[in-house]
This record gives sequence, structure tokens and C-alpha cells, in this order.
Amino acid sequence: MNLVQKEAEKCDRLSGFLTVMSMAGGTGSGLGTFVTESLKDTYPTSFLLNHVIWPYRTGEVIVQNYNSVLTLSHLYQSSDALLVHENDAIHKICAQLMNIKQISFQDVNRVIAHQLGSVFQPAYSSESAAHYSRSPLGDLMEALVPHPEFKMLGLRNIPQMSENSLAYSTFAWPGLLKHLRQMLIANAKMEEGIDWQVRPPVPGLPASEKLSLNRTARFNTSIANLVTLRGKDVQSTDLGGFQEPALYTSWLNAQDALTIWKTPRAFNKYEKSASLVSNSQFLLKPVDSVVGKAWKMFASKAYVHQYTKFGIEEEDFMDCFTTLEQVIASYTNL
Repeated sequence: MNLVQKEAEKCDRLSGFLTVMSMAGGTGSGLGTFVTESLKDTYPTSFLLNHVIWPYRTGEVIVQNYNSVLTLSHLYQSSDALLVHENDAIHKICAQLMNIKQISFQDVNRVIAHQLGSVFQPAYSSESAAHYSRSPLGDLMEALVPHPEFKMLGLRNIPQMSENSLAYSTFAWPGLLKHLRQMLIANAKMEEGIDWQVRPPVPGLPASEKLSLNRTARFNTSIANLVTLRGKDVQSTDLGGFQEPALYTSWLNAQDALTIWKTPRAFNKYEKSASLVSNSQFLLKPVDSVVGKAWKMFASKAYVHQYTKFGIEEEDFMDCFTTLEQVIASYTNL
């Protein structure tokens, strides 16, 4: 923390901290969570965004579900928001969109860095802005986390392709935004293989009917969305499709739920590109799956001794399960 404080003191203006960490590895997850809690204690008024790498579903670490439950529940207490990248989804992008045959960690990290850059590179936060946003971290939190019970953020970026394909491709805003909107409502992580059958619920439905319809139709309800557009003709884009009230939870006005950032400057060789950071139900299934697998292991006391010998008691596990069950229930009932 002394090193962090030295760096923080050099800043003319400190908006907050972006912590990049694993969620399942022993050191990355435990140490990352400890650092986050320390930052919260030392800088209680600064924004804290944790960029979390979600483990492969078939991971190599037998206790990864325990680690994930412990990490996620503790981060939920101290972090302002969790921006989640799923290893399986990024791996798929590398294979299917980037056409990489032998995928390395460097390839995975490159895709993640591209997606993060598509959001955090400078952009104008309003139509009338004369200068780039000076606090993108704060602006992002303000736009996407209206309630402390809902902190899960997902990131999608379009288009993404290999450099060879990019040289022969052209893009139009209506097509890019149509795909990005459908990726949002159908909870697709990339533009290939989108389920085009998913539709928003009919306006005016009672909450109970909307809930059961969402479950059967696999519709992904949003709390808030941030769309960032970069490249040519960016001022002429129509984002009406993202402003429909049916996309959002009933307790937030759709006008307040959508934030738009723009810049005419192209990003990373893409003439036009769009990214979407969404606070939605996108992570419900992965969280539910991790909690379910961890609970089965815990119920049979599998590997619990590896934690109790380091001071983590069974009651601590129970508290963590309770925290995440509440998160699952809150997102389910949107």
C-alpha cells in the first residue's frame, strides 16, 4: 500500500482504481481481494472497479468454485463494480472471430485489452462536450451502478476480427448497432451465433408475467447500459433501439438507463467500432453454476480442511453462500 500511496500522490487528480485480477486462482483471487479491501480502507471516497477474469467452466484447479465464491462475495462488499470477462467467451472469440489455431494466454489477453481499450480510451461523454471526459471511471460508475445491490458489468465489442479479414471489410453503423443490440438482449458474447429469435417482452405486461417470459425466452433484462461509438460518421448514428423501455427494469427510467459516449477518432485500425458495457442479467447462469458446484462440494466437506487450516471457518463459507444467493435472487427478479 505504501507503493500505491506514492503513485497516488503523483496524480494531479485521482478518480479511482482499476484492479485487474483472477477470480479462481489461489494467489490472484485471494491477494486481489485483500488489496481491494485495503484500497477501500485507505481511499474510502475513490472509485473501485475490479476487472475480474471468470474461470474456464472446466478449469484445472479443483477448488476454483470455492475460490470464486469466496472472492466474489468479498468483492461485493468492498468494490463499487465488477467488470467481468469470461475465459470461455474470450477463448471462443479467439477461435471463431480471430481465426487463431493455437490460442495462447497472450492471444486471450490481447482480446481483453482491446475490449477494455474500446471503453476506456478517451471519448466525449455528451453531445455538447467540448473536452474528453476527465473521469471515465467515475462517469462509468455513475452511469451503470444506480443501486449497490447490482454491481455486475459485462463488456461486448463489435466488430472483432483478424487483421487479414479487417483489410477486406467495410462497416455501416445501422448493421453494427443492430447486431450489438441483439447481442445485449440475447446475451451473446460475440456477433457470431446470435439468437435472433429473442425479443423484448411486450410493454405493459405485469411483472410476474414478464419474469416467467424472460426465463422461457432467454431475454436478458438490463438495469443500465453504456454504449461507446468510435470512428467515421459517429454523429449520425441512431441509438433508438437501445432506448426502448422494454429492455430495462421497471424501476429505472429508460432515458436515465442509457448513456452514450462518442468520438470520431477510430480505434485500433477499425474504421467504425462500438462497445457496450451492460449491468444486466448476463452473469446469472455462470454465478448460479459456480455457487451450485461449490455448495455440492461443501455439503460433502470436500477440501474444506485446506481452508480451515488457514483460518477460514465453515461459517465464513456459509456467509459467502448467503451473500451470493442474495445477488442471484436480486438479478433474477429484475
